[in-house]
Amino acid sequence: MIRAIRKFIKFTSEKNRKYLYIAIFLGIIYALSDVMKIASVYLILDGFFNNALDAARIWLAFGLLAGGIVVMIICKYAMTMLQCIAGYTTGANKRLEIAEHLRYMPMGYYNKNSLGFITSVATNTMENLNDIATRVIMMVTDGVLDSLLIMALMFFFDWRMGLIVLGVFICFLLVQMAHQAIGRKLAPIKDKADENLVEDVLEYCEGITEVKNYNLVKQASSKIYDSIEKHRKINTRMELNFSQFDIYEGIFMKLGTVAMGLLSIFLYLNGQMTLPVVIVTIIASFLVFNGLARACGYSSLLKNVEVCVDKGNKILAEPIMNTKGDFIRPGNHDISVKNISFSYEEKEIIKDVSFDIKENTKVALVGPSGSGKSTLAKLISRFFDVNKGSIYLGGRNIKDYNIDSLMRNFSFVFQNVYLFSDTIRNNIKIGKSDATDEEMIEACKKAKCHDFIMSLPEGYDTVLTEGGSSLSGGERQRLSIARAILKDAPIIILDEATANIDPENENLIIEAFNELTKDKTILMIAHRLKTVRNADDILVLDDGKIVDEGTHDELMKHNGLYAKFVNERQEAIGFKL
Repeated sequence: MIRAIRKFIKFTSEKNRKYLYIAIFLGIIYALSDVMKIASVYLILDGFFNNALDAARIWLAFGLLAGGIVVMIICKYAMTMLQCIAGYTTGANKRLEIAEHLRYMPMGYYNKNSLGFITSVATNTMENLNDIATRVIMMVTDGVLDSLLIMALMFFFDWRMGLIVLGVFICFLLVQMAHQAIGRKLAPIKDKADENLVEDVLEYCEGITEVKNYNLVKQASSKIYDSIEKHRKINTRMELNFSQFDIYEGIFMKLGTVAMGLLSIFLYLNGQMTLPVVIVTIIASFLVFNGLARACGYSSLLKNVEVCVDKGNKILAEPIMNTKGDFIRPGNHDISVKNISFSYEEKEIIKDVSFDIKENTKVALVGPSGSGKSTLAKLISRFFDVNKGSIYLGGRNIKDYNIDSLMRNFSFVFQNVYLFSDTIRNNIKIGKSDATDEEMIEACKKAKCHDFIMSLPEGYDTVLTEGGSSLSGGERQRLSIARAILKDAPIIILDEATANIDPENENLIIEAFNELTKDKTILMIAHRLKTVRNADDILVLDDGKIVDEGTHDELMKHNGLYAKFVNERQEAIGFKL
């Protein structure tokens, strides 16, 4: 219990940590004020039974009671505000911190970790932390503090009553230790079930076209149902396990209440305790264990706080690429690749590759699938860090650049375009967030997408579905080109960008590409011959190595892999049945 509280407090920012410490201090004041109720009752009872009930005693008792209630109200309000601010701010800030951390992760991290896990941490995990962390912590600490203060009061009245409360408190702590041990054992299983459920639902939604196309509804649905059933079973198992501890805690507290009442009456009958103390003891027996009941009622949720913090820390502990470079504006945009090698885990993808790309030239990467073309393009833009060798932009190692200043030099157009569930305006302005509407519209006109945007119901304010699925492939591609034109980066990387062009959009997209690539340094990955043959230089890759280099005409004379590639394409185009 203490470990979970300490772990959450450490997880928060320094400012929110102060809020929580202040809230805990106010909790102590709140508990002391709560005890004033018992003190005021004792003053009245003692005065009544000893014929000493005068105005001064009544006013003192009333002052203690009224003052305690006022202080409790103030403290409760302040505690609630502080814990809500700390809790919700921590959740929001950690979401942003995780998002910023993920931004600088090497792309290999996303290959090794499921989207379900990442999504679950950024959404469900931090949401759980928002909702339960600070409230649970304050309820538990408030209940425990209340009980400890009343226990001290019991020792003051009669040491035997204090021992009973202490005994129950020790039993409570032992049960809590067992409770938390079971929680730590089951929490990772529940966590995995949550993650699998999110992952399976995402997979089902993303693959719904293939599911329907191949009539896999039954198989795909059964996988989700299986995840839901496993999720139900672990939640039920946790509740059944935890409910037995709640029963044990309830038994101990009920026995403690009965023991205090019976013992106080026995001591009174034997002349060892006064009647005022008996009455106060019986009242206190309900209050002291009521505090423990509050604590144990919420303490079972502390295991979730601990799991949430651990999952957040797991992502934040993942090493990011070195981002402590300088903000550099290169004097030119020459790219130089020197003896680089790169591996995905144990598999070597790029093997001792070197080449140069001069500013304002067009270079094409050609080769069979799996030869390393896309990986090489991602290494140049530092989506990954090379294992060996160096890459230079404008004569400076790309690792010398701050990541943000490096990315200002690159625009990307991929084969599969992703558009966010937002307005067309905001999707395009991702390329340049401070662009004016005039600049945005001009970019869209160059990308040949202004006319179709204006034909939509809300024009540029039309909200797209996630992924842009409400648009055709050609329309999505032109929006992606508009985004790149607006960014106006000096280096353009085209990764199979023309692979899925439909005939109706081909001419428009070719015109859009011509606008995008005007006076730029171009690195293209393409299978289409007519997009490659006009390149200033063609690099032919095979098995992670450059096996040939030159212009189209030079490579055709070499009669190597490139010539074979071209001849096969021409034969395929000319084939007739």
